[in-house]
Amino acid sequence: MNSSVKKPRRLRKTVGLVAVTAVLAAAATVGITGIATADNREAASQSGKKTGKAPTEQEIAALFDEWNAALGTGDAEVVADRYAPDGVLLPTVSKQVRTDRAGIVDYFEHFQENDPVGEKTETIITVLDRNTAVDAGTYVFTLTDPETGEVRDVEARYTYVYEKIDGDWLIVNHHSSAMPAGD
Repeated sequence: MNSSVKKPRRLRKTVGLVAVTAVLAAAATVGITGIATADNREAASQSGKKTGKAPTEQEIAALFDEWNAALGTGDAEVVADRYAPDGVLLPTVSKQVRTDRAGIVDYFEHFQENDPVGEKTETIITVLDRNTAVDAGTYVFTLTDPETGEVRDVEARYTYVYEKIDGDWLIVNHHSSAMPAGD
């Protein structure tokens, strides 16, 4: 094997394999071939950092509130701090896939011009293990046009894949898409 090729992250645990497979299958339908990889996180996972108890669904749900509070600061760097260094963002209002911090910061600099406030409307949380969880569902963003002051709501679907890295829960994959018309 070529040593310059990154090894895939090992998210596939016995518990939750179906959930991760569903997330990856959904991503594949929009042309994404996988999720973030990082040899350093793989090494950390194998070196005994997976200790303690699994998080509760409430703890995982609260991560959105922390992300939303970061969004409310108006500082794109603060929002980007919620993402893993190699996190992937498939944003709601941009066609560009963001695969590094600079891209994530760029997206949120523009998105935050609309004074976004998010509120979850449906949440499905799957705790895969002590250090990995998926939060999927729907949310509504209230956006304010910076030029006209017009307020509008954007309904969207989301998936956040979280991983506990060096003691912090970070987003390794975030997909958000506007709610389609129809059922």
